[in-house]
Amino acid sequence: MKPNQSQVSRETQPQHIFLKRKQPKKMLETGAIWGLTGTTVTSLMFIWAMYSQYVPRHLRNHIEKYAFKMTGWISVYVHIKFTEYTEEGLKRSENYEAIRNYLSANSAARAQRLKANESKNSKSLVLSMDDHEEVEDVFEGVKVKWYSNVKVTQTQSYGRNSSDERRFFTLTFHKRHRGMIIETYVDHVLREGKAIGLRNRERKLYTNNSSSEWYPWRSGKWSNVPFHHPATFETLAMDPEKKEGIKKDLIKFSKGKDYYKKVGKPWKRGYLLFGPPGTGKSTMISAIANFLEYDVYDLELTTVKDNSELKKLLLDTKGKSIIVIEDIDCSLDLTGQRKKKKEEDEEDDEEKKKEAEKKEIKEPEKQSKVTLSGLLNSIDGLWSACSDEKIIIFTTNYVDKLDPALIRRGRMDNHIEMSYCRFKAFKVLAKNYLDIETHELYGEIERLLAETDMSPADVAETLMPKADEEDADICVKRLVKTLEEEKEKARKLAEEEETKKAEKEEKRKKKKAEEAEKKKTEEEEKKKKKTEEEEKEKKVSGSNENGYVSEINGTN
Repeated sequence: MKPNQSQVSRETQPQHIFLKRKQPKKMLETGAIWGLTGTTVTSLMFIWAMYSQYVPRHLRNHIEKYAFKMTGWISVYVHIKFTEYTEEGLKRSENYEAIRNYLSANSAARAQRLKANESKNSKSLVLSMDDHEEVEDVFEGVKVKWYSNVKVTQTQSYGRNSSDERRFFTLTFHKRHRGMIIETYVDHVLREGKAIGLRNRERKLYTNNSSSEWYPWRSGKWSNVPFHHPATFETLAMDPEKKEGIKKDLIKFSKGKDYYKKVGKPWKRGYLLFGPPGTGKSTMISAIANFLEYDVYDLELTTVKDNSELKKLLLDTKGKSIIVIEDIDCSLDLTGQRKKKKEEDEEDDEEKKKEAEKKEIKEPEKQSKVTLSGLLNSIDGLWSACSDEKIIIFTTNYVDKLDPALIRRGRMDNHIEMSYCRFKAFKVLAKNYLDIETHELYGEIERLLAETDMSPADVAETLMPKADEEDADICVKRLVKTLEEEKEKARKLAEEEETKKAEKEEKRKKKKAEEAEKKKTEEEEKKKKKTEEEEKEKKVSGSNENGYVSEINGTN
């Protein structure tokens, strides 16, 4: 059979001619595919824009609801969502923090996009998953995927636009492993994440922000810095026996989780530190924080708008922390809301009224509306049981000004008086500042400290060498001289106070005598006036009788 002419011609033609003829067809097919893809994407974008703009929100919710259901029927994967905050947005989720810690240990080697964070305890940067990133994890031969997501919502309030960021992790796995993942793997992740968090934990000092600064791109409700205060119980100027008692109390609290649960109390404890200025109240707080390795939240009540905001702030604090309100008698007008009635002199009452009136005129209206009741409910009410292992510390220079309900046992469980420097506290300071344990003037110093009220801060400043040439002997002698001067000042001040008191008493007696004399004169005038009125009435009645008799006689 003879071959066809066209077949012969094709066989005899070079191969590159056929390649040239095929290439335009392939390019045409590629161009058609890209054109079709572009048209499809454009159409989808147009449809989505029309859907988002013209379909009512409630109808979209229904459509998306059933779309998710259909996807669930088809898909063989299960998704678990872990949000950064609770649904109400009041409290940060501890599970979210644990998951982030767990993934940070694996994401550096697996994720493509990472976030770099500085850490004081590490020479290198700490890397964690960036937003919209995913990593795989393997547990007992089962592969799972973690997704890091963030949802931004735009809100408008009082004509101002603001955005709110809500972060969450999504765990995805095959549904045939549901039991093992939920019962075993999730617990494993949370347990390991919490352990990692404790190992890498850097203690912080927090201060509350004003509610006008609660934006997601800022630090939120609290700002923080690393806590590096060097104070310890060993360097604290206090009676060693008293310090040992406080340390035992703190150790008992830190190990008391089961005990507090057994007795039905929230796992928290209150400490009231009171005493004159310079006696070491703030240093005591730092020593407690270092001893227990707790974070410190310095709560400034004057920037808190109202009771609701105060509760949100306290809910945003973590366990293993100390919440501090320093100088609570000065923070807000919490001391005068339940004042007891006292018998005071009229002169003192008038002076206080005048001072109060002047104060009201000068002081503008306070922005904070935190009440005593709101503070009590926040630290000891139902809201106090929302988190565990917390210490609440109040400090004050004038404990008598505080409302008894604020410092009663159960709220402030341990009252610690920070007193003036006495000899045992002085020995601690001498060891810290001069590295000496005895001196020939110790006997004289012990006598002077018993007779003179001097704060540990003043004693420490006097003991501190002011030049390289000053040794321990010079510093100790300077302290003796300073104590003698303070003793003389105290004596003169006492004499002045006694003189003022005597003058005030004399003035009071004189005023009472004048008031008594005035009262006596007024009574005599009243008596005299009354007598005159009685005599006048007698004369009037007598004249009336004479007139009546005359009238009778004339008639007869």
